[in-house]
Order: sequence, then structure tokens, then C-alpha cells
Amino acid sequence: MPNASTVRLALMQLSRVIEFLILVRVLLSWVRPNPYNPIVQFIHTTTEPILAPVRKLIYGLGYNGMIDFSPIISLFLVRFIFNQILQFI
Repeated sequence: MPNASTVRLALMQLSRVIEFLILVRVLLSWVRPNPYNPIVQFIHTTTEPILAPVRKLIYGLGYNGMIDFSPIISLFLVRFIFNQILQFI
């Protein structure tokens, strides 16, 4: 059975991977890569379940701007949620 420090380390690494994938997706949106590239598809399918609810909330509140703030808010939320979980371990 894994001890608390192992679980804590695994959760910290998972949060870093999620944050990294979100940042890579932002960078990819600037260069418009081939959408059929398997790496691009993996990044999109991995981050979309995190970004879509935040995007829906932002636009549901009436924001109609050109800048998509969902990655920024998602990064803060991922960090906040993982920090809250790590406090209990």
C-alpha cells in the first residue's frame, strides 16, 4: 500500500502534467498546427474536458470577447483544487 508521501508526489506530478498540457495547447493555438497530428489530437482531447466547462461558464456569464480566458482560469483552478486535495493527505 502506498504511503501518503507517494500519493502526494503522484498528485503533484499529475497537476504539473495537466498544467503543462494546457500551456502547450495555448502555444499550439498561436501556430495553428496540423489538427490530424496525433500529438496535437492527444493534447486537445486531454485538455478539452478541463477547458470546456470553464469556457462554457465564461461565455454563459455574458463575455463575448476575442480572448479566450479559459486556459488562465483553468490553470488557477487546477492549482487550487490540487492544493486543496494535498492539504488532506
